[in-house]
Amino acid sequence: MSVEHLVLISLVVVFAAFVQGATGVGFALIVAPVIGILKPELLPVCVLVLMLPLNLYVLWRERGAIDRIGASWITGGRIVGTGGGLWVLAVLTASQLAWFVGLSTVAAAVVTLMMPAFTPNRPAFVGAGLVTGITETATGIGGPPLALVYQHHAPAIMRSTIALCFLVGELVSLATLMATGRIDGTQLSAAASLLPALLIGAGLSRVVHHRINGKFLRAFVQVFAIVSGVVLLVRA
Repeated sequence: MSVEHLVLISLVVVFAAFVQGATGVGFALIVAPVIGILKPELLPVCVLVLMLPLNLYVLWRERGAIDRIGASWITGGRIVGTGGGLWVLAVLTASQLAWFVGLSTVAAAVVTLMMPAFTPNRPAFVGAGLVTGITETATGIGGPPLALVYQHHAPAIMRSTIALCFLVGELVSLATLMATGRIDGTQLSAAASLLPALLIGAGLSRVVHHRINGKFLRAFVQVFAIVSGVVLLVRA
């Protein structure tokens, strides 16, 4: 990776780590399109590797607020979805995948905008995990389904539970990608070069994460989901 690309991507990683550390979502949405434009061969492995320490930090910081039952059902769906993600990678072209994920994400966000407050049940958790497993394994972006299912929870619960689900899911995705020969040294080296930027952004998020209220977070989640879908459609 050239010095110019390293500096530009590092600045994006600082901002993305700050956003996810403060809200619980957003890292892959912000970073993946930039890497996709500058160094597409690094996706999705570089993003998945970088998210491991970031989600571990958020999980440790707010470990007392985890929704363990919801996380368990999401993880079950997530594991099943990983196989679906590999199938999608094999069957769909990149453009078809972007259209599919983008349209689904925008549709889900629009529906939730019109829905009253709700308490997610077991099928909702499993469904969110399933979709996340497919999209994150295939594209590196898996936040919208989890953000939508937890949008009516307290910010600390949302951040910590999503971090736990991400952490487990990323390990599963990386193990699966490694087993299928989709990981190489270039991707891992790039992730290591971007690690200092990640740590700076995560550290900065500690200053503001406790000041974010539920109303603001729900609005952010809606915008986040819609923007992520539009970004994928534009990339297609």
